[in-house]
Amino acid sequence: MRVFAVAEHRLGEINPVSLELLNFANKIKGDGTSEAVIVGDDVRALSSVLAGCADKVWALSGSQLEHYNPESHADVLLQLFEKEPPDLVLLGNTSQGCELAPLLAVRLRCPIVTDVVGASVEGGLIVSRYIYQGKLMVDLKLNRTPCVLTVRQGVFKEGIELRGEVTELRLTPSKPLRRRFSRIIEPEEGEIDVSKAEVIVAVGRGAAPSLKLAEKLASLLNGAVAGSRPVIDSGLLAKDRQVGISGKTVKPKVYLALG
Repeated sequence: MRVFAVAEHRLGEINPVSLELLNFANKIKGDGTSEAVIVGDDVRALSSVLAGCADKVWALSGSQLEHYNPESHADVLLQLFEKEPPDLVLLGNTSQGCELAPLLAVRLRCPIVTDVVGASVEGGLIVSRYIYQGKLMVDLKLNRTPCVLTVRQGVFKEGIELRGEVTELRLTPSKPLRRRFSRIIEPEEGEIDVSKAEVIVAVGRGAAPSLKLAEKLASLLNGAVAGSRPVIDSGLLAKDRQVGISGKTVKPKVYLALG
């Protein structure tokens, strides 16, 4: 099986989910290959990082690919897939991956499974995902290829070391772009990105009236306060503090759930 993993990067750093995608690819590839794909203007240094977990790395470079744009990225990925047909295309279940995955699935005319959390290759490829807000898990057998999967971050952390070769291709989008990159807006000084916090105090509906106490506790622990969807919808915390199935994926060392 030929498994392609679409890597994410920002400000010169690989998103850890990209390496997890390759761990997943190596688990299910069988006698096939795990192949990373990275898109950008100059991604040679990042390609070497991916090569440590992949049989092969495709570095798609071009002046119009410096910043993420779903149109340009989907376009050049499809150019690659026309010449190098995939059996599976893996993306992180992130905002970027969830935007790109359906674009690729429609253009490839293939099925898509989102938020995959497990896989088995006995008797064919079977992938697992949660439904009904995480209350049930279903197993889905993939009977045809290609197929596009988005994979939940933090699930496939263990992997093997490889030394894949890197192939660089200079590509340009085949059509004029309707969207243009403007700028990156960084959080204001003092704001906390809960996806990177090592300590999180999460507040649910029941603990919402004690938000001040939760903030004090988080401050004492040098952590961040996050909330469930009901807390966010009530306006007590900003949208970027939402965690859970419909919020940000977090991986702190300490997670305290209140209420």
